[in-house]
Amino acid sequence: MVIEEIQGGVCAPTGFKANGIHCGIRKNKAKRDFALIVSEVRAAAAGVYTSNLVKGAPVIVTKKNLIDGYAQAIICNSGNANTCNANGIEIAEGMCALVENAGGISAKDVIVASTGVIGQQLDLTPMSEHFGELWSGLGDNSNLAAEAIMTTDTVRKSVAVSFELGGKTCKIGAIAKGVGMVCPNMATNLIFLTSDVAISSEMLQKALSEDVKTSFNMVSVDGDQSTNDTCCIMANGLAGNDIIKDKGADFKAFCKALNYCTVKLSRMLAKDGEGATKLIECRVTGADRKCTAKAVAKSVIKSSLVKAAMFGADANWGRVLCAIGYAGVKVDVNAIDVSFSSANGDLPVCKNGFGIEFSEEKAKEILSEDEVIINVNLNSGSSKATAWGCDLTYDYVKINGDYRT
Repeated sequence: MVIEEIQGGVCAPTGFKANGIHCGIRKNKAKRDFALIVSEVRAAAAGVYTSNLVKGAPVIVTKKNLIDGYAQAIICNSGNANTCNANGIEIAEGMCALVENAGGISAKDVIVASTGVIGQQLDLTPMSEHFGELWSGLGDNSNLAAEAIMTTDTVRKSVAVSFELGGKTCKIGAIAKGVGMVCPNMATNLIFLTSDVAISSEMLQKALSEDVKTSFNMVSVDGDQSTNDTCCIMANGLAGNDIIKDKGADFKAFCKALNYCTVKLSRMLAKDGEGATKLIECRVTGADRKCTAKAVAKSVIKSSLVKAAMFGADANWGRVLCAIGYAGVKVDVNAIDVSFSSANGDLPVCKNGFGIEFSEEKAKEILSEDEVIINVNLNSGSSKATAWGCDLTYDYVKINGDYRT
């Protein structure tokens, strides 16, 4: 199977349009804060959401709207999370109604999301006053939508791929945001995916629910789980392939293409973590079980001490062993090998759980790159896993010390 990366983001698949504008939720007029993605036809849809007990109103409304497995539009604002608000459900449903009133799409076929500050009331007025502008500007504007869902993100995050199913050219596109308050657990940040593949709602949900286990759920920026995490996908079937109804070859091919997109976005999200200067990737091999490998990988990239060491380009591998030791899974600590690698080479620092001699100068050179890999071999089996995180910098504290003001 050949997966080709293409341009277009969420507008790359046939039958999707998008737009993003500034409507006035955010004080900075240079910041877009209102996004819309629309399919020409009603589409199969699926979602995964935050497991935080405190949930944003949009999460509650979206879960209700997707009970039947279908949707036709995604509406999202940034600058306000619409969370812990007495009238939050009313506002979220009001956002869905804007789509129905302007485009004739049922409000129950709308995925709604919000991101920003928690606990501040969200006024529907600026969105209703500017919705005509948002709707009339729908087109090949994935980048504008990607910008409109950003909060403290420094770059927009987008990906699209093309692949074949049964001789038909199919596509998946996506945009994402989320660089702080990121440590998903059966959820994600805000991720919106589109596809022109014909697939049943049931199989689409299976694909997405399984995929996040090895993609978005393996990302941590700061160990905090958001209240508004939402990952949704719409697949409108306009590619014309035979509809996927079971776990056959076409389903596997679709899942492979989906995972290509989600892993790429996971790396983007981690690398653009609040205040981050580098992407940290932890690759765990030689585990006795998959769950062991995943627990170890995520424990390492979540460690504040490991993250701080990576910021300082300090090969303090003992912090890696420490994080493995409290990962909550059983490992043979006397069998662990650790090395650091980047574009500047590979450097073993630990063998069989004990330190080995290495060049501090070479270590500094390797860890000074903007993408660093921590390789952990547990030497206890054949299972493996990868997790993504970022370094911990002074700027992270600055950003979150005055986030509201």
